[in-house]
Amino acid sequence: MPCTVINGGFWGDEGKGKIISYLALKDQLDVCVRTGSVNAAHTVWFQGNCYKLHMVPAAFINEKCRLLIGTGANIHIPQFLKEVEETSVKNRIGIDYQASIIEEKHSIQDKASAHLKGVVGTTGRGVGPAIEERVRRSAKLAKDIPELQPYLTDVAKEANDAIDNGKKVLLEGTQGLMLSLFHGTPPYVTGRDTSASAICSEAGVGPTKVDNVLTVFKAFMTRVGGGPLPGELPKEEALKRGWFETAAGTGRERRSAPFNFEIAKKAVMINGTTQIALTKLDILHPQCKSLRTYQELPEEAKQFINKIEKQTGVPVVLIGTGPEALDIIDRREQS
Repeated sequence: MPCTVINGGFWGDEGKGKIISYLALKDQLDVCVRTGSVNAAHTVWFQGNCYKLHMVPAAFINEKCRLLIGTGANIHIPQFLKEVEETSVKNRIGIDYQASIIEEKHSIQDKASAHLKGVVGTTGRGVGPAIEERVRRSAKLAKDIPELQPYLTDVAKEANDAIDNGKKVLLEGTQGLMLSLFHGTPPYVTGRDTSASAICSEAGVGPTKVDNVLTVFKAFMTRVGGGPLPGELPKEEALKRGWFETAAGTGRERRSAPFNFEIAKKAVMINGTTQIALTKLDILHPQCKSLRTYQELPEEAKQFINKIEKQTGVPVVLIGTGPEALDIIDRREQS
């Protein structure tokens, strides 16, 4: 896997942090480039500890992995410095010179917008206003910020040099395709494109350099904020099934619905998906908890996986069976 793009297939919250952290250890990633912004959190469980990361790449648990934040990202300086301290990655993380900055005024603007807060359901982190200012060519950039000087680098050059030298590089997408500004459900979308193509663009890696697009789906769908959610369940039913969740970054309640195969097919088509990761199979089928081989799965769980593969035409290569980074069935090894 010289270069792999990871993105979400639904509305975010698919478990990308878990999959990335697994690959960081199992495949011994050399470089991980995070895209997106502070309004998305990736949750990593490792050795009994829970990390909710808005800025630091989820591959940090591999102590040899170089961590980068791409030029298309938006940096929230206090959050970045806080996470660098918490994860002890100061000597191996870099930010692109031209990544833009989220200022306090952006958060104030975000929270003051009745349209965004009341209708769309913004996190209020200031990402949208920061992107707006960037489009107007008036945004502050990482190279303008004294506190960020020790971290500055040319992320595109580092990533491409690593790929050209045969190193293992992962491009870490945030949120999910159905929140894409272009391909989602307007106006209930985020302020950027979240597709695999956009992840490459934000990292500065051309599409011909990518070997795999790994799209992550959860065994059921969840969504925060407003907007359509086909098959949405009442909260009471979600609680009964064990599907009720709160967002890692904001604590907002997630609405729940069964896995939707038509949406999955759309995500696979637009992303050019070559592999699928499926998380939280143990929530759908509790008897799958912590299993590590496909053969051990109950027949009902196998039928669900087979249906995903048949409907999308893409193999399910990683299956999450618990919260820990290594609670994974890796079919790349078992096939």
